[in-house]
Amino acid sequence: MHCPFCGAEDTKVIDSRLAGEGSMVRRRRECLTCSERFTTFETAELVMPRVVKNDGRREPFDEEKLRSGVWRALEKRPVNTEEVESAISQILKRIRATGEREIQSRKLGEWVMLALRDLDQVAYVRFASVYRSFQDVSAFEEEIERLRQEPSPEEKRNQQSLLPDDNI
Repeated sequence: MHCPFCGAEDTKVIDSRLAGEGSMVRRRRECLTCSERFTTFETAELVMPRVVKNDGRREPFDEEKLRSGVWRALEKRPVNTEEVESAISQILKRIRATGEREIQSRKLGEWVMLALRDLDQVAYVRFASVYRSFQDVSAFEEEIERLRQEPSPEEKRNQQSLLPDDNI
């Protein structure tokens, strides 16, 4: 690691700790030439799969596009930011866990809908209406009726699980 102050090539690690819920290593370093100290963060570089669109086009996965779509569906809804970021993180983990080089956009959309359904039912219907291209009011009614058959997100959060948590 080059020193950001003097450009020297020799630095030593003074301290290493896990950061970012164990997904990063934080290293405190000292330059052997100028004695300045600085911090670096080390993460695994994971290549995300390409997204295969419905028309066959392929494009690089764009985390910002995923994030903005989720936030757009949740606009003006009373959902905690930490819960949203956790849901996005779970989607990203799920994508990485496939180990595939390509992922169908339809599968990705379904995972987003599952996450939104657990966060906020209104946001779920908003996203589903665009994603599934609802053509008329009856399509909305059918989706809302399906939601009525399930426990609400609040009820799900308050239920005690009998099995180990399997979010992936």
